[in-house]
Amino acid sequence: MSAKAIREFDGKRILSTNLPAFKLEKRFAQIAVSKTFESQSREEFFASIEAANPWLTTLGETKLVVKPDQLIKRRGKANLLLLNSTWEQVQEWVWERINKPIQVETVSGVLTHFIVETFVKHSGPDEHYFLVSMLAKFRELHFVYMEINPIVLVGDQISVLDMAAKLDETANFLVGESWGTLEFPPAFGRAKFPEEEFIQDLDSKTGASLKLTILNHSGRIWTMVAGGGASVVYADTIADLGFGQELANYGEYSGAPSETHTYYYAKTILDLMTRNFDERGKVLIIGGGIANFTDVALTFKGIIRAIHEYQQKLKDNKVHIWVRRGGPNCQEGLTVMREVGEATGVPIEVFGPETHITAVVPMALGLVEKPTTVAVQPTAAAPGKSSSSKAAASEEGSAVNSDNDDTDGVSGDEEAKALAKKPVPVVIQDEGIVRMNDKTRCIVYGLQQRAVQGMLDFDYLCKRKTPSVAALIFPFSPNHYLKFYWGTSERLIPVFQKLSDAVKKFPDVSVLINFSSFRSVYQSTMEGFEHSATLKTHAIIAEGVPEQQSRLIAKKARELNVGLIGPATVGGIKPGCLRIGNTGGMLDNIVQSKLYRPGSVAYVSKSGGMSNELNNIVSQTTDGVYEGVAIGGDKYPGSTFIQHLLRYEANPEVKMMVLLGEVGGTDEFAVCRAIQSGAIKKPVVAWCIGTCAKIFPFEVQFGHAGACATGESETASAKNAALAAAGAIVPENFDQFGNAIRKKFDSMVASGVIVPRPEIPVPKVPMDYAWAKNLGLIRKPANFISSISDDRGEELRYAGTPISKVFEEDMGVGGVIGLLWFKRRLPPYAAKFIEMVLMVTADHGPAVSGAHNTIVTARAGKDLISSLISGLVTIGPRFGGALDKAAEMFATAHDSSMSAADFVVDMRKQNKLIMGIGHRIKSLSNPDKRVTIIKEYAQANFPSTDVLNFALEVEQVTTKKRSNLILNVDGCIAVCFVDLLRNCGVFTLEEANEQIADGCLNGLFVLGRSIGFIGHFLDQKRLKQPLYRHPWDDISYLDEEF
Repeated sequence: MSAKAIREFDGKRILSTNLPAFKLEKRFAQIAVSKTFESQSREEFFASIEAANPWLTTLGETKLVVKPDQLIKRRGKANLLLLNSTWEQVQEWVWERINKPIQVETVSGVLTHFIVETFVKHSGPDEHYFLVSMLAKFRELHFVYMEINPIVLVGDQISVLDMAAKLDETANFLVGESWGTLEFPPAFGRAKFPEEEFIQDLDSKTGASLKLTILNHSGRIWTMVAGGGASVVYADTIADLGFGQELANYGEYSGAPSETHTYYYAKTILDLMTRNFDERGKVLIIGGGIANFTDVALTFKGIIRAIHEYQQKLKDNKVHIWVRRGGPNCQEGLTVMREVGEATGVPIEVFGPETHITAVVPMALGLVEKPTTVAVQPTAAAPGKSSSSKAAASEEGSAVNSDNDDTDGVSGDEEAKALAKKPVPVVIQDEGIVRMNDKTRCIVYGLQQRAVQGMLDFDYLCKRKTPSVAALIFPFSPNHYLKFYWGTSERLIPVFQKLSDAVKKFPDVSVLINFSSFRSVYQSTMEGFEHSATLKTHAIIAEGVPEQQSRLIAKKARELNVGLIGPATVGGIKPGCLRIGNTGGMLDNIVQSKLYRPGSVAYVSKSGGMSNELNNIVSQTTDGVYEGVAIGGDKYPGSTFIQHLLRYEANPEVKMMVLLGEVGGTDEFAVCRAIQSGAIKKPVVAWCIGTCAKIFPFEVQFGHAGACATGESETASAKNAALAAAGAIVPENFDQFGNAIRKKFDSMVASGVIVPRPEIPVPKVPMDYAWAKNLGLIRKPANFISSISDDRGEELRYAGTPISKVFEEDMGVGGVIGLLWFKRRLPPYAAKFIEMVLMVTADHGPAVSGAHNTIVTARAGKDLISSLISGLVTIGPRFGGALDKAAEMFATAHDSSMSAADFVVDMRKQNKLIMGIGHRIKSLSNPDKRVTIIKEYAQANFPSTDVLNFALEVEQVTTKKRSNLILNVDGCIAVCFVDLLRNCGVFTLEEANEQIADGCLNGLFVLGRSIGFIGHFLDQKRLKQPLYRHPWDDISYLDEEF
């Protein structure tokens, strides 16, 4: 939602902060229920208010006014206003009412927020309306509604006495700092449920959309619908069939949410619906339209996780689940969903895109039997209604019976009639500015490779001679090329950093498809307008564009005679010619909906998601789609229904038209006037979704920003009635929409107006390898194998362990090394030992070869990586590389049952040094502290130290020859690590020996010593040491004779 109401306190705070020149009264305060309210006395509560607003205690003769601040209208009439009172009187008045329920007209709620401010006596001549500055700030701060009555001037002090306001929430990125800390309160009598706040928080942390409104927590019918438009359609159908009071929730998930997000969304709904038992059982409808790009199987994974988790509660509450979905990978998703029902025992009925989107609703409600194959035309009717009579009424253009309370007809709505009778507006007849033919070429703004490939596949499917995409724009990288498929061959498409370069290179391009984000789309669109001589159509995909920017874009487009589709749209499609972006979905849906060749029906829709459903419905009830456009769900779309319908009216190839509007706005009335005046003569089958709004006791914002009625004339019911009265064919509900289209098409075929388009052989486009593999259609031997980590799922996994669990269980670096090096979960003492090894091997001073090399390289001005590598390459048999060999020697000798003395003698006979024995200066009497630490930890914590004990026996033999032939740190680490692997309980003896042979011990030294090498590099940079040159007097220059 974009326009959101704010508290009077916040409105006055924003105005007083941003209009300093007018000296607006700043003495106003908020009194609100806090988390500690229940435990506070009256004195403590108001003392905290006084501490935050000390002016309340220094009023003198000044009086106060106080009122609730919870979006309540007509507070004075409801006796919720206290005037001309002292602070003590305000406290008493508020304390009697705060946190207590109250009824205002027909709505009940709890008073939790009040605003208290100075009372200003005023008369008519004192009221001054500083409109110029106010209007400027209204625009600058992105208010969308502001009501002030009155403004009073006393001396040089201006006071805003009463105020109601709404802000454009989507403009937060522009002026959020000027707004300050802001709360968007719920409607009075409609406190938010914790679950709603949880989903709202979840929604704020993802680029997808997650919405939930609880209507009746004891309701029997629950929905989990994908898509903003589809969510309204399901709610409409439930209400139209007479079950509106049983509807428990309204909401939607869309925008390709992750598995985790859909899991939490589904879990929240399942938890809510299984709290209260209903003897009749409950219904959960997991519905949705045919997705354009969302992987249905992937989103279903999260829902399936939740179903598994709640399977017993679902069965206990007699929950029956009905699923209808379409789109990419839907068959796999639907198959898995069906299997889940069989595995858990939860009854789950599954339907795909061959079933009308709302056909599952009457089945779920028990109005019709579940058929073996669901037809496109549903036959459900509300109890007591006749389906045949509805269809007949629709054919005649009549909406519904006005004397039936459950219907949507509002034939007596005078406001709607007045709007429908206004003169037909002047509309640009040369709508050729919306370019969509088989020679149209586009520039795509944004690196949307998937969408571009989809457009090229559509081009190839339609047998276009040239690709529709000429170039891409990506401002964040220099000019380059990207490779795309054209059938089985490959083509390079240029990517430009500047739009001007692309336009200059491709003067034949007439369409700009703009995938910029809502933050930058205004600037990129204005940049596109600079080339309005050639770029005659803009499609703006982004949702959430601030309303003010949308209106400025539309105004500029009209001035330049440029056509707009969007914002907040999926685009449009003209079969056989062009698809904009992801319109039409995957290729299998393009083929199923026959979008590879033109039909006789053109449609225009608000909803982009529902445009795919229209493609599906039209293809199954007529000879197919000629053209379809989704104008976008925002409040101010760049083009209107009437503009596109007049284009269709002027096109002889279009025989009938379909309009899918929605609650909010009045654009549909322009269509009514055009039909009545004869400007539109071709049949129009129309429906406005959002008829369910009448069953809600409070205002509900539906899936699109513009889908909210601000007056009776903007309701879906009023618009459907007006369209029917004007002569459009309006079915009784959306469930009958397909029937109405079929019936009108059949009658036009029978009368010879339409000659159905001939079918052509279904063209084929090779399937992408990645998608075919995802569907399990092909397999290929991998060239690369990895078994220690996986980044493909919802979170990174180390040897199968989620990264979150690594931190939850505090595994540490040692535990991570166990997972990544050994694919084992090591016991805590083992993980700590590994960390100890890294600590004692981290450094051994600047004189050793590795550190020396690192220092010299750093002083030569090289970077960290180069310096680190120069130190690491010195590690070998003479420096740091003795661990593996020492482990091998001592383990082999121990396993052969050789005595320590015999081992020493054997090594001497072979003329081999014993790796891990000997130190330059340390001895038994002057031990290496590092060795002591390692040895004592192993002896205290390891289950067994057999190899260490053997090494210590060897030390007793070798030190008799020379005192410094002790077990050094390399040897001690080596033998202790052998004992660790053999006795920690997670390896067999063979596995432990294999790990040693693979070189893991030298890996520990390399990892540990890298810490020191990096330290030496940073140290030299910090000390700003110059290039190192070795002194001559430290070099022996040999004569030539040597």
